[in-house]
Amino acid sequence: MIRRVPVRASERLYGLRVVATPEALDHARFAGSAGSAGSAGSAGEVTVLRIASDEVLALGAVDADVADPHAIVELETGFVGWHLTAAEFVSNVERHIEWLLPTHRPALAQGLIAGLPLKLWFDDDHDHDHDHDHDHDYVLVIASSGLAHEVVERLGVPA
Repeated sequence: MIRRVPVRASERLYGLRVVATPEALDHARFAGSAGSAGSAGSAGEVTVLRIASDEVLALGAVDADVADPHAIVELETGFVGWHLTAAEFVSNVERHIEWLLPTHRPALAQGLIAGLPLKLWFDDDHDHDHDHDHDHDYVLVIASSGLAHEVVERLGVPA
């Protein structure tokens, strides 16, 4: 019998994909919309994921200030994500990972999980009560929207 743990359903992730020089990305600034939620669910919040030295995915961003005249800034809507608690991540995802996970937070990890190319954003809610140190930590599992059904099937997360 497979033990299933209820987790939150996936959501479409919106933001900007920016390709520019590494130095320009180091100093780039991003703004979110007051009416749209970023990856953490708060209106106006932007989560910047450095997916390569010259590329970022800025979840929740609607505007980018990048000091590179050749920068490419495009709306990105091709990803879905599942916000999992640490316990949900361990139950549904971690057992499928064959590589070392980062130990510091916040951190981005990318690789094959159950044969699927996924991104993991490990965040830490810094506003939480320190008596319950990791109660509010979460992991955002990110997949290309075309693979969402495979993530559901292979990892047991809800559609």
